Amino acid sequence: MTVSYLKMEGIAKFFPGVQALKDVTFEAAKGEILGLIGANGAGKSTLMNILGGNLQPNAGRILIDGKEVCIDSPTAAANHGIAFVHQEMAMLPTMSITDTMYISSYPYKRGLIDYKKIHQNCRSVLKRLGCNFDPREKIRNISPGDQQMVEIGRALLHNPQIIIFDEPTSSLTLREKDHLFDVIRSLKNEGAVIIYISHFLDEVFNLCDRVMVLRNGETVGGGQLSDYTYNDIVKMMIGSKEIDTYYSRSEHSTGEEIMRVEGLSRTGIIHDISFSLNKGEVLGIWGQLGSGRTEVARALVGLDPIDSGMIFINIDGSMTPVKQSETKKYIGMITENRRKEGLLLPMSVKNNMSLANLPKLTKKSIPFVIDPKLENSQVEKFVSRMEIKISSPSQRVETLSGGNQQKVIIGRWLQKNPLIYIMDEPTRGLDVGAKADIRRIISELAEQGAGILVISSEIEEIMSISDRYIVMKRGGIVNEFGGKVTREELVAAATGALTEKE
Repeated sequence: MTVSYLKMEGIAKFFPGVQALKDVTFEAAKGEILGLIGANGAGKSTLMNILGGNLQPNAGRILIDGKEVCIDSPTAAANHGIAFVHQEMAMLPTMSITDTMYISSYPYKRGLIDYKKIHQNCRSVLKRLGCNFDPREKIRNISPGDQQMVEIGRALLHNPQIIIFDEPTSSLTLREKDHLFDVIRSLKNEGAVIIYISHFLDEVFNLCDRVMVLRNGETVGGGQLSDYTYNDIVKMMIGSKEIDTYYSRSEHSTGEEIMRVEGLSRTGIIHDISFSLNKGEVLGIWGQLGSGRTEVARALVGLDPIDSGMIFINIDGSMTPVKQSETKKYIGMITENRRKEGLLLPMSVKNNMSLANLPKLTKKSIPFVIDPKLENSQVEKFVSRMEIKISSPSQRVETLSGGNQQKVIIGRWLQKNPLIYIMDEPTRGLDVGAKADIRRIISELAEQGAGILVISSEIEEIMSISDRYIVMKRGGIVNEFGGKVTREELVAAATGALTEKE
């Protein structure tokens, strides 16, 4: 192996009630892409946050180019040539792209910010990433995928020698993802150390040279990626579940119609959306980023307005028209962005899980007062059912891993037990074990008679759980398929290679 440029030795980290890392050691060389893999809560982000200066270890040391260094802040990390592309983007929507990229490192000329220089630098970096938008544009005016590219551009501004990519493709289109991989490979060829964290094993096998696997805060394996198979990695990550089982397709027995949508439209966003959903059915909504999938989901629960259209729901055996403002009584919605729209981050796990079910948790003798015993029993029930890793129900939800945060949201709706579930990217950012758990829950809900709409950017995932599909493009439905559709047919429909509704 090439001489190591970065080495972390004996790293340990404790949080109240939890040991997040136990004697973790790893190393990486210049011109190498190291895949850092593990289930949610395995310690990947904690380890990288220590390298990035966001957390301090309780034990261990860090060496760069053979010299021990102290990284006690993100500024110190940057001074040592370390850049961190975070999974959750921290951006102010009213700021320009230039200000977002330079917010912590403005250059000055005669006491004033040298905007001419930083505009030029931003254009150069963004061009390298294949982005042609104006650096003076506001963050709120560009897509989530473009925002992710800005986050990556910010990390590349000062030519770092060590670059950490934490789930960088979660908001990218296929074209943007391919271009990002080209950029990462070019950085590798220039001699940078690349640490790549992803739950998409196909990305890891496509991109990385070596792999290190964490489980429960400890190193459980690693080495040259060419020596491992998908199944080997999965077994190391979760200890038991097989990748073949993970991708096996579920079959559901469907019943009578539970929801019907007719002509749902909003000018410039979605047009003439019409479909039906049956009891016990999982209906997959497939399409490219920007096709209108999320906009349909948000319209169905009243988060976004509509100009026209009707929504019917099976209430007590009769298909009844329901106002858009009242659909939330019958629909549970798992939104695409859990941190911004799904959770109250400073609040506890218990408070977040109880939000949708508060009327049923009140004391019978005192209306509007929560019964703490009933609330605790309900929360503990669904924490156990969802296998959420917490120290206690009082733990702040913002301290959980992304996968456990998503499980809290799903547990919230399981408490309410609505007729219909809409799940927008329900497993985004989850490892293969957690994804299998979520898909098991989806199948159980279908077996219990719920109607489920699922949106997913991972085509293998949506194909493994859906009984039927609608394909969207440019805000409209272009094709409908039964359960025996092929991957190629779905992709072709979404990209326009198939004639619309042929």
